[in-house]
Amino acid sequence: MKLCFYTAIFLCAAASGVFGTLTDQCLQCICEIEGCEGQLGRCRQDVGSLSCGPYQIKRPYYTDCSYGKNDWQQCTKQMECSENCVRSYMRRYATRCTPNPTCEDYARIHNGGPRGCRSSSTVGYWNKVNACCNRNGGC
Repeated sequence: MKLCFYTAIFLCAAASGVFGTLTDQCLQCICEIEGCEGQLGRCRQDVGSLSCGPYQIKRPYYTDCSYGKNDWQQCTKQMECSENCVRSYMRRYATRCTPNPTCEDYARIHNGGPRGCRSSSTVGYWNKVNACCNRNGGC
């Protein structure tokens, strides 16, 4: 009986998004590292492909975020669309790292793709996001 009770609590918490939530502060720090509002409507070459908008979203990232209400570059001209794309991408990929992703997992996935949380190449990016988090009271 006790096991059923705890299982039910876990399932309710997981379904309601209690575990591994991408906090607004974490998202804001990712945005800050990418240039945020200063990048609205702007694109730049990054590692051989175009990255656009406040989160420097690439076309494959936009395709994976499944937030296809606008075309890719049109979305990156709008804060809300860009943010919704990032949140959707994280819902899709964050639990590939751990059942309870942290801001570090989210930042490293944003920077390195679905397996970015396991790549040593994303540690430096996380260090920048973490510094922002520390300046702003945590993520």
